[in-house]
Order: sequence, then structure tokens, then C-alpha cells
Amino acid sequence: MKQKRVPLRMCTGCMQMFDKRELVRVVKSSEGDISLDLTGKKAGRGAYVCKNPECLKAARKKKAFDRAFSQKIDESVYDKLEEEMKNAE
Repeated sequence: MKQKRVPLRMCTGCMQMFDKRELVRVVKSSEGDISLDLTGKKAGRGAYVCKNPECLKAARKKKAFDRAFSQKIDESVYDKLEEEMKNAE
């Protein structure tokens, strides 16, 4: 029997490869809004980060989401993402 492939994605904070379901998707909508996508089904450009808050801090420090979404991301957006991540646990 053929085994199903598991999609892998890279965390933007720690740069490690993980199973897609183990990561949280950060999505930029067509309107330019950036938010967490806990379901993984929102429309838009996505980047992935571990559920570990330290990885989100590392991605913030490296400006990884700025590069992933090709735009400058305001500090308040990072604060909102941290808050959403805390509430999701």
C-alpha cells in the first residue's frame, strides 16, 4: 500500500522543517491584513511559525515575515499575533 506524503513546512523563527499540522500559519489577505490562521484554510499568502512563542520572537527579530510578505510589518501586528497565539493555547 502506498504511504501518503506528509507536507513539510519551515518555521520562520527557528528555520526547522516540521509537519505542516504542527505549525501555525500566518496569512496576509488580499486586503493586506495579517493574522493567524489556526485552521490553515484562509485565503492569502502564508508563512509558518512554531507554536512556541520564542519562535515568533525570533521571526520578529529577523524580520522574517517582512520578507515573506514583501512589506514592512508594523510592531502592533506582531503584538497582535503574540496575543492571538497566547489565546489559542
